[in-house]
Amino acid sequence: MTGPISARAKLLGPGKEFGDHASGAMRFVKAMALQPVRERIANAHSEFKLLELAGRQWPLTIENNRIGGTYVASPHSAYVLYARDEIDILGLEGARQWGAKVALAALDRWLKALAINRTVHIDNWMLSTNLHGNWDGAGLLQIRQSVTQAFPNHLPIIRNVDPWCCPQLLESLMADGWTLLPSRQIWVTDDLEKNWKPRSHTKSDRRALRRSALEVEDLERVGDHDAERIANLYAQLYLKRYSSLNPAYSAHFVKIASQSGTLRWRVARNTGGTIMASAGMRVAGDIVTVPMLGYDMQRPKSEALYRIASLLSADWAMERGYRHHGSSGAGEYKANRGARSVIEYMAIHS
Repeated sequence: MTGPISARAKLLGPGKEFGDHASGAMRFVKAMALQPVRERIANAHSEFKLLELAGRQWPLTIENNRIGGTYVASPHSAYVLYARDEIDILGLEGARQWGAKVALAALDRWLKALAINRTVHIDNWMLSTNLHGNWDGAGLLQIRQSVTQAFPNHLPIIRNVDPWCCPQLLESLMADGWTLLPSRQIWVTDDLEKNWKPRSHTKSDRRALRRSALEVEDLERVGDHDAERIANLYAQLYLKRYSSLNPAYSAHFVKIASQSGTLRWRVARNTGGTIMASAGMRVAGDIVTVPMLGYDMQRPKSEALYRIASLLSADWAMERGYRHHGSSGAGEYKANRGARSVIEYMAIHS
């Protein structure tokens, strides 16, 4: 692993403890670099670097045109392979299935011709949603120039930009000539106290939690046993039910995310102390998102564990006055609880 791009950036060498002075980005990059990335995320191949400009730091992930792997680092996986999985999940048949497959085949050829997977993702935390906090695009030109100088054959990319989370960053990207590709429909809640709490569906979710007798706990630290359980619950939902192109997080990643401050956990335990539902939350600026949700899918649907897992993060955010980013999917479920839809983009500079 070579040094950081900026001459003013300092890279913490493997084997050194995190210092109190280290930023969250520095702690995250260092932890991810200590061992091969596949021990942290089984379907990832990225190289990690740290970029600093004017005292601010961003994690970078570098891909060298390998096809396959998790969509959080691979545009080809995001736009082609994940979409193929969606065809099966949605159960398209006949002409609709044929038309979708033809369109994806054409997109596949075009993206491969562009070497779309030879990329440098800026501010990439290997999460389904990278919140960019209060970054308004300051220094974007210098960042782009530094990245393209260091990686002249790679495409700079910034994922998860939209007019709700980061309107000023979006404007800066357009002004700097980045191409915005629509990536997904996300569900957001502006005011949880006003838009989410009074909803009948939300009240029903609270009743389900009370009936469950589960104990809600905010984890100050994540031990080995809890990390294994959290990773397993996430995998049951996102890898087994949805798509193997979701990031395949290990228990090691769960601990790294906790220790570096990347994610915070609220869980619900049964009387035996076993975690039955978990929400791994990312906070940046005034927004909370939940890239690691999980629940015990072996339990009967009547126990409402998905609803309880979703309640955990929204409650946590409301208690602290944050806005809530509900990510994509389950649109009707989220709309019934006060969320509204926004189109999200992937920004690419070529």
